[in-house]
Amino acid sequence: MQLQVNNSPFDEEQIELLNRLLPTLTEQQKIWLSGYITASPSAVSAEAAATAVPMAPEAAPGTQSQPAAPAVSKDVTILFGSQTGNGQGVAEELSGQLKAQDYNVSLSSMDDFKTNALKKAENLFVIVSTHGEGDPPDNALSFYEFLHGRKAPKLDHVNFSVLSLGDTSYEYFCQTGKDFDKRLEELGGQRIYDRVDCDVDFDEDAAEWMEGVVEALNKELEQSKAETQPVPQPQPAGAGAPAAPQPSYSRTNPFKAELLENINLSGRGSNKETRHLELSLEGSNLEFEPGDSVGIYPENDPELADKLIDEMSWDPDELVVVNKKGDTKTVRDALISTYEITVLTKPLLEKAAPLSDNKELQELVKEGREDDLRNYINGRDLIDFGRDFAPWNVPVSEFLPILRKIPPRLYSIASSGTANPEEVHLTIGTVRYDAHGRQRMGVCSGQCAERSEIGDQLPVFIQKNPNFKLPEDPDTPIIMIGPGTGAAPFRAFMEEREEIEAEGKTWFFFGEQHFTTDFLYQVEWQRWLKEGVLTRMDVAFSRDTGKKVYVQHRMLEKSRDFYEWLMEGAVVYVCGDEQYMASDVHEAIKTILQQEGRMSEQDADAYLENMQQQKRYQRDVY
Repeated sequence: MQLQVNNSPFDEEQIELLNRLLPTLTEQQKIWLSGYITASPSAVSAEAAATAVPMAPEAAPGTQSQPAAPAVSKDVTILFGSQTGNGQGVAEELSGQLKAQDYNVSLSSMDDFKTNALKKAENLFVIVSTHGEGDPPDNALSFYEFLHGRKAPKLDHVNFSVLSLGDTSYEYFCQTGKDFDKRLEELGGQRIYDRVDCDVDFDEDAAEWMEGVVEALNKELEQSKAETQPVPQPQPAGAGAPAAPQPSYSRTNPFKAELLENINLSGRGSNKETRHLELSLEGSNLEFEPGDSVGIYPENDPELADKLIDEMSWDPDELVVVNKKGDTKTVRDALISTYEITVLTKPLLEKAAPLSDNKELQELVKEGREDDLRNYINGRDLIDFGRDFAPWNVPVSEFLPILRKIPPRLYSIASSGTANPEEVHLTIGTVRYDAHGRQRMGVCSGQCAERSEIGDQLPVFIQKNPNFKLPEDPDTPIIMIGPGTGAAPFRAFMEEREEIEAEGKTWFFFGEQHFTTDFLYQVEWQRWLKEGVLTRMDVAFSRDTGKKVYVQHRMLEKSRDFYEWLMEGAVVYVCGDEQYMASDVHEAIKTILQQEGRMSEQDADAYLENMQQQKRYQRDVY
């Protein structure tokens, strides 16, 4: 709208200035100016107008002033439950974004959060992964149980949103996040932004959720400001935008690390192939601590991609869009470097069914056929799927978008950065198996074992794991339990303890199949024992005797000593398979507490729970 001379009290010069200024003002600026002019009827200098804080307009005579509506709070609580550190990484990124916009952020893992503070929360954002068979991760369990118990408070005053991290290859996909979302609503919370359930390739979905959460918060804040006519403080002259952060290597911007060593640790005749990789981090500025992990973005076997192209009758050189930015690759390159083709999931088959005329596939994904679907998915890949439900008459540009992206593989770091500057070491078990008439191989472990040579580069990032850390006091005794590749982080622990000359006692339980072929890093453990860096070591080689013996059996054999170490304040670490090994180890510790400590089962459970809360019982399980 342009002011005209004939209908305004301004002269031509003033009108020209106003017509140049008004179209450039935001709604906030117009509100500020309106409030200022109302409260300042007398003429003031330009300098005063630029710095004065306007008062609210006075009420008209004979009227009662209305109380202003309460402003939306800028206090934000972010809680994360994370087993491997992915959830914590997202939580920290959201915290950084909100702090940059002057929100007051309280960031906490769920097990560190004081539950009575929940009554004071106003904007609550939950980032949580799902573990095992739909279970909360270790550091979310106590808060999960509190929230679903009778002591949970009413949350009518709380805005909330949930980000769930999961894996669609598991039956109870994102179940913990779904449970939190439902419970927060039941307690009266107001969902400020819809829950997002993320698969293993979660980066884009998590970024959209964070963007949506921040936008929703800002929108409510703007509405509150408009209702209460708040007065924004003008920025001082010369204030500019904050400096752009320096680029850094991360999950979304991995560093290409040169492969320095690639050694087969398994002896001749072993049933396994376990490889020791050494990668150069020179020039990356990446930092890690013992207990952290390295993420590797692998590539699919080109032969597998070629077989799939032949099976589906696709043109390998056709260009397809591979992300939301519109980047393109050839079909062959996309199948090698972008899309997951070795795993089938229920959501994938459900998305593929409408693209096919195959009646058998359409029947398989119907409700009530869950067991049949689960049995079909097990051990099969996209080549099997393409062959079993041919013909496919859908263009490749429509089929590929239903595939999920290749997720990074996480491996516990097997070295200390103090002992090996600008390097990182990994212990990777090669996955090989036969299924449905074909030999199969792990995507990343197969690449490292068969297609990675010295001098090659692997895209990597550091995955922090604050839930698996050496005690701050180096005099604290530690007990490490890690069969097979679960020994990796404990090699890092030992290198670090050796470097800092820690005085605390150390005890390692290691297990594998055969002493002669599978004793990983045997020479190093023996040297640490000889030099006193490692106080005790108990081994269990399950295939060397008629009776299979595992690490939990060795623990029970030494139950009296194990219990005494616990009473001395030892920290217990477990690394490896969750479904079997970690569960058996957990039960063994309970048994030791019951037998040696004369505890009831309930007391033993409480003791272990207390150990977890005190960071004296830490697990890195998968």
